[in-house]
Amino acid sequence: MRIPVELTRSKPTSKGAGGPASQEGIEAGTVLQENTVIEFGTAREVLFACTTRLEFADVLRLRNSDGSLDTEASVVAVQYHPGATVVAARFLNAVPNWIVKS
Repeated sequence: MRIPVELTRSKPTSKGAGGPASQEGIEAGTVLQENTVIEFGTAREVLFACTTRLEFADVLRLRNSDGSLDTEASVVAVQYHPGATVVAARFLNAVPNWIVKS
């Protein structure tokens, strides 16, 4: 499949001291952005690797360059490797025909 996308995750602003945001050394409210490539996708899910450390239930925004994909997805699985995180995410809303271009 190999669809390049921009991945965006906003750190929650409601985390208290000692929460995940401070453990990662990232201030609450910080936006994390990265370019990555969707390796596999269905009408409901995508799989990709990234360098951002994501966790289960993180909400992401995925956008490709032509705008046929611009939606939010929730992380449903992660696998950590040195220097990379492999992620499975499920779309929060229906995304019709994002894989097929006319």
